[in-house]
Amino acid sequence: MTLHFHKMNGAGNDFVVIDNRSLDINLSRDQIAHLCDRQRGIGADGLLAVEPAEKGADYKFRYYNADGGEAEMCGNGARCFGKYTAQLTDEHGPEVSFETIAGTLSADLIGDHVRIAMSDPFDLALNTGIHVEGLTDAVHAINTGVPHAVVFVNDLKNFDVVQYGAALRYHDHFAPKGTNVNFAQVIDTNHIAIRTYERGVEGETLACGTGMVACALIHNLLTQAASPVLVDVQGGDTLEIGFDNYESDSFCDVTLTGPADFVFEGDITL
Repeated sequence: MTLHFHKMNGAGNDFVVIDNRSLDINLSRDQIAHLCDRQRGIGADGLLAVEPAEKGADYKFRYYNADGGEAEMCGNGARCFGKYTAQLTDEHGPEVSFETIAGTLSADLIGDHVRIAMSDPFDLALNTGIHVEGLTDAVHAINTGVPHAVVFVNDLKNFDVVQYGAALRYHDHFAPKGTNVNFAQVIDTNHIAIRTYERGVEGETLACGTGMVACALIHNLLTQAASPVLVDVQGGDTLEIGFDNYESDSFCDVTLTGPADFVFEGDITL
């Protein structure tokens, strides 16, 4: 089987993207993991598949982590998905809608950047009381399309993201599916930096879109920082999170704006 693909990058979070609107591509979990393998495959944090919509949107969004397991959503992947699908046909303008497990989202192309209208977050819990040996900072939780733990620390640059990220990712509190884990540091009132341990990748990634949103919203609740919040990621980009906090612990009109780039395209034999 020869598979045609595009490689895309969103703020350092990279993806294999395939067009499966004909539904004739049926990849196994092992095949997806092989494609994402950086030594033996194309190399990526995950795989995006474009499929026909079922509920009235333009497309259906399927996202698989690097281990081959399907996930509900991916913020950086959604921006890449929006940019990719916008050039598939001339039937729509600069805005594209797509169905995800986390709900129907829309992507709006703004110059070289893409703005994603996110689903409303839920399962918010400040100061969860979760204890991990050696970690003294409070652990917060929120679902921004996928579950996230958020911890604000004083020295993000030298923080052991892998050790504490893995401990929280597999913590009993988040069983059985686990969680993504974000460590953040405040730079200024409306500006934070984050590092992310990503579930399914099982290590640190250069960026995580839903993690940026999670940290920005928790930052708002802890400090009353107004929208938008700027978020620096390990890949070197700064993204913008917009939101409306209409109640003390409820958010709507959440947006994620940042880059999405084509890297290359090719064919690979499976």
